[in-house]
Parts: sequence; C-alpha cells; structure tokens
Amino acid sequence: MEIMRGAEEIKYEGNEVGVLVSRGFTGTTQSIRPLAESYAREGYTVCAPRLKGHGTTPEDMETTTYHDWVASVDDAMTWLLDRCGSVFVVGLSMGGTLALETAVQYEAVKGIVLINAAIEIPALNHIDSNNQRFIEPIGADIKNESFELTYDKTPVKSVEQLQDLMSEVREKLSSIHCPILLFVSDEDHVVPPHNSEVIFQSVFSERKELVHLENSYHVATLDYDQDLIKERSLEFFQRYTKTRAMD
Repeated sequence: MEIMRGAEEIKYEGNEVGVLVSRGFTGTTQSIRPLAESYAREGYTVCAPRLKGHGTTPEDMETTTYHDWVASVDDAMTWLLDRCGSVFVVGLSMGGTLALETAVQYEAVKGIVLINAAIEIPALNHIDSNNQRFIEPIGADIKNESFELTYDKTPVKSVEQLQDLMSEVREKLSSIHCPILLFVSDEDHVVPPHNSEVIFQSVFSERKELVHLENSYHVATLDYDQDLIKERSLEFFQRYTKTRAMD
C-alpha cells in the first residue's frame, strides 16, 4: 500500500529519554512533525508512528480496527524502549486517547502530554452505519491557514472503532498515575473541550496541569499556539526527567 507523501513514520535517535508522538483519527504524522522535530533538536530520541490504515487511503483504513492502531503505538514503544530507559508520550486528538492507553500499559511512561484528546464525541453517536459507508472528512480544523494532510472522507466502520476505543479508555482513566500535561483549545470544532476537563478530573495523577489554548482550533500543533505547546511540553519533559534523577 502506497503511503501519502508526508505521512511516513518519523524517527530520530538521540539520548536515553524517548518521546513518542501520535496523531489521531484519519490524520498523519504531518500534523505532529513540528513537535517531533522540536523534541529531536533538544536531543531526545523520538518516534512518531504511522498508525495502521492511516496515511494511505480511506479504503485501507476501513479494514483496520482500533487494536491495529494500538499495535502501531506498541511497535513505536518497543523501538523507543530498545534505546531509552524512560519514555514520554504525546498525543493529539485520538493520539491523546492512545497516549492514555499507553500510560496504562507501560510503567516506563514517565509522563503524558495530551492535546485536545478525545474520550467522547457525541456528534458521532448519530451516524447511521447502515446506510452509508463514508461520511465527510474529520479534521483540518485549524484557525490559521496551515494545511493538514488527512483523508477527504471518513469510513463509518472506523468511526465505530474510534467510539469503541474511547469507551475503553474512559473506563481506565483512574488507572493513570503518571504526571500529565493537558492542552485544550477553547474553541474546537472536532473534539468538545469538555473532554480534557473530564480527563483532568478522572486521572489519579498527583501532578497534573491543564493549559488553555486561546488562539487555536482542534489541530493545535499546526495552529497559532504550536510554539506554546512546544515550549511547555519541553519544560514538562525536563522537569520530570530531573525529578526521576533526584529520586
């Protein structure tokens, strides 16, 4: 299956602290490349996986399940843990959902950074899966004039998989204890901002912070607040790398 140009997996080998960066539903690594590159410039070992069924065609995505998407992240974690003693996980949208799942599964995760993470999207509940195979595209919700590489239509079967993933992760939020930094756009036309509030209240992390993005829509990693996300997430990595070293 041919991969869209710009949707390829991103890997940088650096120091012994790894950072996994994941984009979400129907998106590609293009939308999180600025983050991945900024982390690599600071010396971190970085991996941004191409989720199975993403960055190819909607028809290809239609054949995958959320277990395949989790497995794509697991492969990235394996690559990072072969090189690093600890890993931070960063996720945009469904990438944030996958970051939460990863934090539950791996003790090596020392902290997670979520950007407009998704655990419930009520608008998806009204899609009639019996009468349509594809719906309008989801994504490209950006306040500035940036371009996002994503699909031009969305498989309904994949929407059902996303709902199953979000439901499963919602049930696990109380199992998360690692430090967590959440970014939430005050105006998001894809994932209701309330998602981040629920995550913030539900995780059992002693060290957690919620940062409001006042000048970005859903794909904040390409929007006006992307520099703020870079700066604050890098500070987060440094803070909890130092904390671990002191412990």
